[in-house]
Amino acid sequence: MAELKFELVSPARLLMSASVGQVTVPGAEGEFTVLANHAPMVSALKPGVLVVTPAGGAPERIFVRGGFAEVNAEGLTVLAEEAVAVADIQPGQLAQAVKNAEEDLADAKTDDARSRAQETLDHLKSLAAVL
Repeated sequence: MAELKFELVSPARLLMSASVGQVTVPGAEGEFTVLANHAPMVSALKPGVLVVTPAGGAPERIFVRGGFAEVNAEGLTVLAEEAVAVADIQPGQLAQAVKNAEEDLADAKTDDARSRAQETLDHLKSLAAVL
């Protein structure tokens, strides 16, 4: 099996750079899988799970929230607003964070505070849906 060069980048740093067998991406228009020699394309990402499958190993699941994926002759680059390994997510802590965000939204006094609280709540609920 031919290998695909894959890079996952967040605003802060390079999170992963590896040769892999395939990557399944949560595209805004639907999920798609990229293999070596894939046709060039660019896609917006929706919140969801990126599944990175090494050529001979177990898949790694990574939650991504927003961003873009670019496939070109060099490989696949995913520029994610945020990325968290699904294995690192603690369900109890996530449930408490959702509860806190709901309270913050209910207590918000200004439109700006409500908007930020709603964005945080939406993000946490997307993450909880993955689990």
